Amino acid sequence: MRIPRVYTPEALAVGALLHLDAQGSKHLTQVLRLSAGDAVILFNGDGRDYDARIESGRRDAATIRIQQQGEPEPLPPLDIGLALGISKGERMDLALQKAVELGVCRLQPLFTERSVVRLRDDRLHRRMQHWRGVVIAACEQSGRRRLPVLAEPQHLHDWLAQPPANGLLLDHRGSATLTELPAPSDAALTLLVGPEGGLAPQERAAALAQGFTAVRLGPRIMRTETAPLAAIAAIQTLWGDFRA
Repeated sequence: MRIPRVYTPEALAVGALLHLDAQGSKHLTQVLRLSAGDAVILFNGDGRDYDARIESGRRDAATIRIQQQGEPEPLPPLDIGLALGISKGERMDLALQKAVELGVCRLQPLFTERSVVRLRDDRLHRRMQHWRGVVIAACEQSGRRRLPVLAEPQHLHDWLAQPPANGLLLDHRGSATLTELPAPSDAALTLLVGPEGGLAPQERAAALAQGFTAVRLGPRIMRTETAPLAAIAAIQTLWGDFRA
């Protein structure tokens, strides 16, 4: 039976007794149905797993004793960023979740001209909290010990004012394919993907003017939640940790 991995923002150290809040306690005892004596793996994003055991399984105030510190997660050979036009709920969730599972290090949600979703103030804050939960859950499931950076949403033109190095624009009209490109310098690159309907012509032109290379992924037009995942898998195969 697989030992559950659980994220906590708390500092972790061998021998420490961790008192979970009501939400964390409820997750362990009611969602995962764990009780006193059960083993659990904790991580807080510092790059390590911590073997632990539940000492008290109270539904509102569980306590966990940390027993052992694991080895640090190796740094990835390629730092992959994903800048993604904000799309409707399930599509955005799927793209973020699977990008984390595939090893993306940086996530940048973007407001674009064709973004259907409009987020402001409290609604934006709630959506960011939801996306953080998606990222954390994907790390719990995939065994990642370092949390990818989830940046605050920006408007595309503001983000392009300081463009990242080695930017790739996923566009079915692009003249290049990934296999035709050299390995990225500085062991880092950033993918830019539009929302439903893609980027507007002026947005695409602005990205190209800022040094992005337009690349296509074969002969088919992919959905906004499919294209980045296919590209990330191909990039990991060409230059990343799929080669390990």
